[in-house]
Amino acid sequence: MFLSFDEWLPMKAFLTTDNVSARVLRLSAGLFAYGVAIALMIRGNIGASPWDVFGQGVALSTSLSFGLCTIIISAAVLLLWIPLRQRPGVGTVANAVLIGVFADVGLAFIPRPAHLALQALMFSAGLFLLALATALYIGAGMGPGPRDGLMTGLVRVTGRPVWQIRTGLELIVVVIGFFLGGVVGLGTLAFAVAVGPLTQLTLKWLHVDLHQPTIRRARAPRERASRAQASRARLRRPQPRRRKANRRAKARPVSAPECGGGKKC
Repeated sequence: MFLSFDEWLPMKAFLTTDNVSARVLRLSAGLFAYGVAIALMIRGNIGASPWDVFGQGVALSTSLSFGLCTIIISAAVLLLWIPLRQRPGVGTVANAVLIGVFADVGLAFIPRPAHLALQALMFSAGLFLLALATALYIGAGMGPGPRDGLMTGLVRVTGRPVWQIRTGLELIVVVIGFFLGGVVGLGTLAFAVAVGPLTQLTLKWLHVDLHQPTIRRARAPRERASRAQASRARLRRPQPRRRKANRRAKARPVSAPECGGGKKC
């Protein structure tokens, strides 16, 4: 019998903790897996994601490596954040730089299969790994990727639905990439159809709650530290001295008037 994912308690604790070191480790592992996933899909040679088709086209047109072109494209996308007033996080910068590096490492070591069945298998493995990597780095809560931030910024500014903005961006980049020489095929269609459901599944597996704001997740440890510091300051604050005389006067019972000597009470 196999253990359910919830029964791996140490793994669940690692995936849900707010500890900064654990979050940085999750971010790094997610970005590494994302780069390797891109390399697997490209080596499958049956198509790639729209942004990777664009990166392929730019690489073929400039004779630069795919990873370097990915970094350049990410930097250009980050420049588009400025008029949208989007704020990058540590994870945003790491995403822009490291995914291209890890993709080049994967392309250097992963061979291109000769048979179509192996190509389809390699692409499928890359697609699943990409969904898992997405859940890992999103769960770290250290900032969205450049492309995700561009999409959310345009949604906020234009008021258009998410699907319209995302579809429009991906259509633009895949058409440009195709004319520059990028590979568009069944894999591109499979990516468009399957990446959403797979990412939703892996988010559930890795206990990532998208309803909790990223900024709140990222600031939770600092907020707790600030509250603890404020509590300690209140305890150290000198308390005003109470006047014992007033306290005794308030505590003294009022006696009944004494009657005697022919006086009426």
